[in-house]
Amino acid sequence: MSDSSAESNKSFAEKQADRMKKLRELHRQRNEARTHNHQEVVAEDARNKMPSNWESRKRRAEWILNDQKEREQAQQDGKDYDRSKLLNVSAIEAERFERMKKKKNPDEGFSDYEAASVRQYNRQDLCTLFLHRYMERYEEQKQKLGDAFYAGPNTIVHGLHKDRPEAVDNLVKSVEDQIAKRSKYSRRRTHNDDADIDYINERNAKFNKKMDRFYGEHTAEIKQNLERGTAV
Repeated sequence: MSDSSAESNKSFAEKQADRMKKLRELHRQRNEARTHNHQEVVAEDARNKMPSNWESRKRRAEWILNDQKEREQAQQDGKDYDRSKLLNVSAIEAERFERMKKKKNPDEGFSDYEAASVRQYNRQDLCTLFLHRYMERYEEQKQKLGDAFYAGPNTIVHGLHKDRPEAVDNLVKSVEDQIAKRSKYSRRRTHNDDADIDYINERNAKFNKKMDRFYGEHTAEIKQNLERGTAV
C-alpha cells in the first residue's frame, strides 16, 4: 500500500470518527431536549391546576420569610429594623403606597356565598401560612414525590401522602376557633318600637325598605301629603 493510499484511509477514518462524534452529540442534545420538554409540560400542567393567585401568594410567603430573617438580623445587630427599612423607601413609593391604602375598600359587603368563601379564605390566608411555616417540609415532599407531587390524571396518590397528627390537631383547633368566633356575632336585626309601622308582615317590611332605599327621596313629599291628608 502506498503512502498516499494510507493517508487517504487515515483521513477517511478521522472524518468518520468526527461524524460519529457529532451524531452522538446530536443524540445527546435530542434526549436532553426531550427530557427538558417533558419537565416543562409537567410543570405547566401543575401550574394550570394551581389557583390563579398561587404565584403571588408564593412570592408573598417568600417576602415574609426574607423580611423575618432581616428583622432577626437587625435585632441581633441592635438596629431598628422599621427605621432602617423606611430609609430605603423613596418618597414616590411611599406616596403611591398611601394612595393604594386609601383607595382599597376593606369591606366590599356580601354578594354571594362563593365570594364570601373566598373572602374567608383570604382573611385566614391559609396558603401563605402554610408556606410560611412549612416551607422546608413542602420542599422535602416535592423532592421526595417528584412528578407525583402534582398529581395528574394517571397518578395514583393513595398512600403517598399521610397527614401528621399535628396537622390534624391544627385543623381541628382552627375549625373550633372559627365556630367560637361566629357564635359571638349575630345578624339578627333589632326591632325599633318607635319606628312607623307601614307593613303587614316581615316580607312586606323588607319590600318597603327596598323601595324606600331607591325611591324614598323622590316620594318623601307625596308620602307626607298623604299622611297629613293634604294630597291633591
